[in-house]
Amino acid sequence: MDLSTLIARNAAFTPDKPALLFNGETLTYAALHQRIETTARALKSELGVGRGDRVAILSLNHPDYLVLLYACARLGAILVPLNWRLAVAEQMFILSDAAVKVVVLQQTFAALLPELGAELPEARAIGLDFTPSRGLLFNDLLTHAQGDGHNPHTDTSCPLLIVYTSGTTGRPKGAVLRQEALLWNGVMSQHMHGLTSDDHVLTVLPFFHVGGLNIQTTPALHHGATVTIHERFTPDQTLATIQNERPTLTVLVPATLQAVLDHPAWSSTDFSCLKAIATGSTIVPPALIDRFTARGIPVLQVYGSTETCPISIYTRIGGDLARRGSTGLPGLCCEAAIIDDNGTELPHGATGEIAVRGPNVFFEYWGNEAATRQALHDGWYRTGDIGTRDSDGYVWVHDRKKNMIISGGENIYPAEIERVLLEHPDVADVGVIGAPDPKWQEVPVAYVVRRAGCTSEVDTLKAQLMANVLAELARFKVPRDIVFVDDLPRTALGKVQHFKIKEARDIKGDAQ
Repeated sequence: MDLSTLIARNAAFTPDKPALLFNGETLTYAALHQRIETTARALKSELGVGRGDRVAILSLNHPDYLVLLYACARLGAILVPLNWRLAVAEQMFILSDAAVKVVVLQQTFAALLPELGAELPEARAIGLDFTPSRGLLFNDLLTHAQGDGHNPHTDTSCPLLIVYTSGTTGRPKGAVLRQEALLWNGVMSQHMHGLTSDDHVLTVLPFFHVGGLNIQTTPALHHGATVTIHERFTPDQTLATIQNERPTLTVLVPATLQAVLDHPAWSSTDFSCLKAIATGSTIVPPALIDRFTARGIPVLQVYGSTETCPISIYTRIGGDLARRGSTGLPGLCCEAAIIDDNGTELPHGATGEIAVRGPNVFFEYWGNEAATRQALHDGWYRTGDIGTRDSDGYVWVHDRKKNMIISGGENIYPAEIERVLLEHPDVADVGVIGAPDPKWQEVPVAYVVRRAGCTSEVDTLKAQLMANVLAELARFKVPRDIVFVDDLPRTALGKVQHFKIKEARDIKGDAQ
């Protein structure tokens, strides 16, 4: 058995049920299974893809993204999703590092092809929607499929994904996820969402991140539910789909939650179809959640990372959602602990690093034994996130360990300052970093994006924001300075990239 067996089983039980809805077209479970099988046969017979070979994809969300995932599972091959927001040089590093055999891409991203030909001339290019020079159109490839589409010794213990993480320093690392990680992740998604074959998932987050791929999308397919795919997130299309297509579940990160709230159709959209919205990726401001719960929409929090597939800690439908700011309990199929620098578990209420262990955790960093040893200890993955756990086991995430500011011997977590600043109606976005200080070692400095239409004078708004922080947090946590900027660097899932703010500050100096 491999992961694609789940699609085959659902095709046997409900062949005519819609599996994927995309741009007005429907792919039933029978058709999805057939396309996966044909793709696996074509990859093997025409391109020689064997067990362990890497197949990369550079594409907006598309049904064939998922077809390739499960075709790789049948073959024991490994899919390498490429972030389409990266520069070509960054994408080429990933392709070279993973030594890919095949690259499947959309014409929108054809700028990659000259570099691919120069640096990886043996890699075959397959166009999803065009015929590359020295390559093939995906549908033409399928017409030549032969054989059985299986490789020997393929099962759920085989690696299936290499997902490259956006590291804060140096080159990204490729987290290797086995098929079984997606299987157990799907079990926890079912537990979290009360997921059944009757559900209809709306997917708007990118498949190149494990959040868009695995929080709801692959679990829904494993359980025989229906998935509507959007190529990419737009608030108007998201709200229109909720209004007209009536999905029961979706995932929105804080940045997309805010975009939905700011859209003119927010107040008129009927959300009664939604069982819940799941959110995570970064610390979620409670005030943001309040806006949705006021409309009767339960908001579930999920904590995890690329290395945990990502589900590891979550709140669930029917569970306790009243613990403000908590990201929930360790998942049904994994463990979580708060540990010190020596790996010793800390008592309830103590602040330390979050560690996760379970079958959902990644196997290794591709070709990087040193990084793997640093991250994995006796099966425990050290996340680099700082949190606490109460006596009932509920977890609060405070910040990234690397983001922590040490000021006069006191630990300051930027996220807690950001939370207070975001409560001001004139603040649209914020990132807090530590700036060098000769007396205190570091002091917090806030970079703030004002909301459109803000009429407050800069000095007045700055004084208000500092007063708000002082009213809620200790004096040493009040930003030494507040710098107003037009935007902040963020990842595709909305995480503020604090290290890029620091880099920009180092380049520009203190004169902002």
